[in-house]
Amino acid sequence: MELMYASTRDTNVKVTASQAVLKGLSEDGGLFVPEKIPALDVSLKELSGMTYQETAYAVMKLFLTDFTEEELKGCIRAAYDSKFDTEEIAPLVSADGAYYLELFHGATIAFKDMALSILPHLLTTSAKKNHVKNEIVILTATSGDTGKAALAGFADVAGTKIIVFYPKNGVSPIQEKQMVTQKGANTHVVGIHSNFDEAQSGVKQMFADKDLARELAGHGYQFSSANSINIGRLVPQIVYYVYAYARLLAKGEIQDGESINVTVPTGNFGNILAAYYAKNMGLPIAKLICASNENKVLYDFFTTGAYNKNREFLLTSSPSMDILISSNLERLIYRIAGNDAAKNAAFMKRLAEEGVYEITPDMMAKLDDFYGNYASEQETADTIRKLYKHTGYVLDTHTAVAASVYRKYQEQTKDQTKTVIVSTASPFKFTRSVMNAIDPVSNEKGDFELADELSKIAKVKVPQAIEEIRSAKVLHQTECEASQMQDAVKKFLGL
Repeated sequence: MELMYASTRDTNVKVTASQAVLKGLSEDGGLFVPEKIPALDVSLKELSGMTYQETAYAVMKLFLTDFTEEELKGCIRAAYDSKFDTEEIAPLVSADGAYYLELFHGATIAFKDMALSILPHLLTTSAKKNHVKNEIVILTATSGDTGKAALAGFADVAGTKIIVFYPKNGVSPIQEKQMVTQKGANTHVVGIHSNFDEAQSGVKQMFADKDLARELAGHGYQFSSANSINIGRLVPQIVYYVYAYARLLAKGEIQDGESINVTVPTGNFGNILAAYYAKNMGLPIAKLICASNENKVLYDFFTTGAYNKNREFLLTSSPSMDILISSNLERLIYRIAGNDAAKNAAFMKRLAEEGVYEITPDMMAKLDDFYGNYASEQETADTIRKLYKHTGYVLDTHTAVAASVYRKYQEQTKDQTKTVIVSTASPFKFTRSVMNAIDPVSNEKGDFELADELSKIAKVKVPQAIEEIRSAKVLHQTECEASQMQDAVKKFLGL
């Protein structure tokens, strides 16, 4: 039976999976959600014998029901290939009493590769299925990792252009170099003189601008998104939670049906929402541990039931989590509101107008699956140093936030359930912060010099993604104010 997708702000809006992937965002500003979360239709034991690619098909076919078997398997084959430096695609590493799910073995050494390797194939397949003649313009805001992964995924993909906005002083030097050196005649990168939330809001405003949509259509273009607001990003992320459980079962680390906890460093809420969807599909996940950095808007939400973005925006050593408006939380709010689009739309209106909303006690009771906490900058650095000194294993700053919060959870609850910590980026993306945490380094040393030092102490080869940007030429130098984002888009498209 075909699974349809509704808007979180208007349940009268119904689209197929391929239409949801194509649109990215509903015209009413809502996010597309499946009308129901399908149950896994293969046993955990069967899953334990599957490759990553086979697991991806077993999960994604349940959500993308208007794709044929041939189409979906073709997308999966094209995505999860030699771009990844390990056949496992997402290996599990045991260290200091937890299992680290390494999601950084793709082309841009961050977890965004897991979804953005397949999204271009899902999107171009969706365009063909829906007889789209327009060129698709991917419009994306990034807090650091999505940008490069999306650029790499869409570079020179026929029938597409991609425009990425990032906060000019809000990403790591390596993250910025990865983006501004991106090749591809269809790629465009813009640094905005503001923060990620402003970039994300600007992108959403362009999606909602009907006059702009008409102008684009008149020139043969239409927008879509590579942000996690696109369901085509979220569905592939569910896969690696199922795969992680299956690998633990295959290795005899857990019994069939035994529950695990999952700890996720969280900014825009897409990664942990994928784990929540996996749990609702029947995967035995007990607690979803939501880890924030000092921009702890989600910790405060899970603690009080009030979401309040009216606070200072902090630049931290984990920049991909420097977010005050967690877009994907809307999908969870819609669900705990009983799939009531009007109720959800009212919350989102309040957030847009007043910067704050508070859920009802009944909704709060439905958040028992979650535990929220945060790690300070000092706690993040201490976690990196201690784990390295104790085990030799090196974490990036985002994963260290998750590991720190997991220890707090353990201390508070004494829960000994086996736990997967999602490792979202290679430490080589954040060399200065990581090396400073282990042993303070001289500011005179460059980031690539520090990468070589990190390679020595971690006994890990410098990733190809770092090597290829050492001397790469800067190709993108556009900067603008947040208020000029639409002008930058029009200029790039020649409108």
